Amino acid sequence: MDVIQAASNALKTWGYGMASVRFICGTQSIHTQLESEVSDFLHCEDSILYSSCYDANAGLFEALLTDKDAIFSDALNHACIIDGIRLCKAQRYRYDHLDLSMLESQLKQSTARIKLIVTDGVFSMDGHQADLRALIALADRHKALLMIDDSHGIGVLGTHGKGCSEHQDVLGKIDIISGTFGKALG
Repeated sequence: MDVIQAASNALKTWGYGMASVRFICGTQSIHTQLESEVSDFLHCEDSILYSSCYDANAGLFEALLTDKDAIFSDALNHACIIDGIRLCKAQRYRYDHLDLSMLESQLKQSTARIKLIVTDGVFSMDGHQADLRALIALADRHKALLMIDDSHGIGVLGTHGKGCSEHQDVLGKIDIISGTFGKALG
């Protein structure tokens, strides 16, 4: 009954729908409210809602990086990360799946302005988790940023469902997290 009442109240307050995507119809207070709640939940500075995690990952790298920068990507990262990387001009390094020795060698040889390590939190095809503590240490040692796609961890892992960073006790220590409401949180 509570769900039906909440849906009825939302319909009265917000109407049936926005008629199009946010960038056409504008940002509503409900968008910023949800972004704030996501930020609080994941212990992040801020959040941006996209229509899908695929869109978020596809747009992330091009917006942040130039040809003076470098991306270091796990070989088994999800297709949306790979597609996003292809859309930007940054130098590309691909390290063997979970091979942090290879990643460190690549980080050492790079002279990029911004170094961004990119990984899935949980790799969807096999269930492996990235070692976030080790990745944070590498990022710190080589003045790199760390981005994880935690679509398969958020809502599942951690005492409160906050994902890989909660499960591995590094909540609030990841520079960029992408995720989705289309999996466990859906």
